[in-house]
Amino acid sequence: MPSADAISETVATATTGQNLVPERLLVSLCSLPHEALEATIANLVSAFPGQNILVATPDAAAQPAAQSSGTLSLLPYTPAAASRAAWLLTAADFLNTFKLAEEQHATVCLLLGPEAQSLSIDALHALAQAIGSGSASAGGSIIDLAVPRYSLGPREGLVNSAILYPVTRALYGTSARFPLAVDLGLSLRMAERLATVAQKFTAANQNDALLWPISEAAIAGFAIVEVPAGPRTVPTPVAADLNTLLTQIVGSLFADIDAKAAFWQRTHTNPGAPSSAQPDVSPAKTKMDRSATDSEDALIETAIAPMLDSFHLAYTNLHEIWSLILPPNSLLGLKKLSLLPAESFQMPDGLWVRIVYDFVLAYRLRTLNRGHLLGALTPLYLAWVASHLNLTAAGAISPGRHIEQLAAAFETDKSYLVSRWRWPDRFNP
Repeated sequence: MPSADAISETVATATTGQNLVPERLLVSLCSLPHEALEATIANLVSAFPGQNILVATPDAAAQPAAQSSGTLSLLPYTPAAASRAAWLLTAADFLNTFKLAEEQHATVCLLLGPEAQSLSIDALHALAQAIGSGSASAGGSIIDLAVPRYSLGPREGLVNSAILYPVTRALYGTSARFPLAVDLGLSLRMAERLATVAQKFTAANQNDALLWPISEAAIAGFAIVEVPAGPRTVPTPVAADLNTLLTQIVGSLFADIDAKAAFWQRTHTNPGAPSSAQPDVSPAKTKMDRSATDSEDALIETAIAPMLDSFHLAYTNLHEIWSLILPPNSLLGLKKLSLLPAESFQMPDGLWVRIVYDFVLAYRLRTLNRGHLLGALTPLYLAWVASHLNLTAAGAISPGRHIEQLAAAFETDKSYLVSRWRWPDRFNP
């Protein structure tokens, strides 16, 4: 175990040099284990040599020897609002960050989530440097929100790939690949806006509520930029079951969509427009590649089997509930899927788009209890995952390319959601 003053020794290694971020920078950390905190401090020192930065962490209070040193200062603080979530940024984190920034007269904030020690030095620097600067990708506007683009494995972050990213891109016209990123660069006014939203939740004792910075920036007219962040360790969810995760994350997204309907209904997107970052366009596998990955394909088949079992069981038991949410064409599509053998199971992108949009509408109309509604979405999501794994394992398309095509399909069919939102009865059977 490292000594109690190891962090102070790390801070003392800061070297003088050219300031890389010309603003007063606050780095707000979540609670981290001691070794993770020490590694994060070391990365920050390397990312901002000679830069006067303030690192705020609730863990610093437990490290009495970790005091200011060199150009990096540690600020022990007691959170104004405490969060029990240990894997996502929550309302409490945004509120604490703005209060600290205001007290310390910071103009640029980095809010880093759990496992922050796995974020690269280059990513830390890029997130901070983007804020306040003009960017060609943002039309020359001053940047208020910097969002990282992580390099995750093809079977990581699939809830994000299936729902969060394509829906956010279609409704708000932004190509940020991770709308619920656990690390963010914020201007002071962006931090203030998020804190104002967060305070509504913390005042109601909902400190663990999720916020959606992309949509908040979009409706405020703030410029957003995505920066490459490389690989990152993804925090492990506290909840063990998928139903709970979807209820928390997708339920929060649907609620945010409902609250911002007046904005996204009049926001025009460019259907089929590519993401600002380059998608994965790796070529199809050759026969040699395929023979080298037979064992991986076997693992995929093993993973797909229980997903399809869940879908087939749900098709029998939840069909009546789905019929309250989905129109006849979608139900017919699900019937066809239920008859497919596992090796050729593929869900058309258009069907998945309509399913998600109809669930968004059912959430708004309270067609049934929202917890039950999101529970009924879970086996359909598993069917999409099984289809995605089948499709990409066949080598005809890379995972990244498929996700980009799916996002384009959500954009193209946005008019369906807008029409159903305004005239829901028109589409009922």
